[in-house]
Amino acid sequence: MNNQNDAASHYGAGQQGFDDAGQQGFSTEDILWAVGIWSVILTLSPVIVFYMLMVA
Repeated sequence: MNNQNDAASHYGAGQQGFDDAGQQGFSTEDILWAVGIWSVILTLSPVIVFYMLMVA
């Protein structure tokens, strides 16, 4: 029984953590990660389009 109670307490703690993170919004790290991903996508898009035009 102790194992089930421990699992429930850990799950509850995890849910509380997610709730807190959801209320804080985006962190600086999240914004920098998103900007980095989009910069890579937008930088490679013309290269991919040019490659497709050359191969097709």
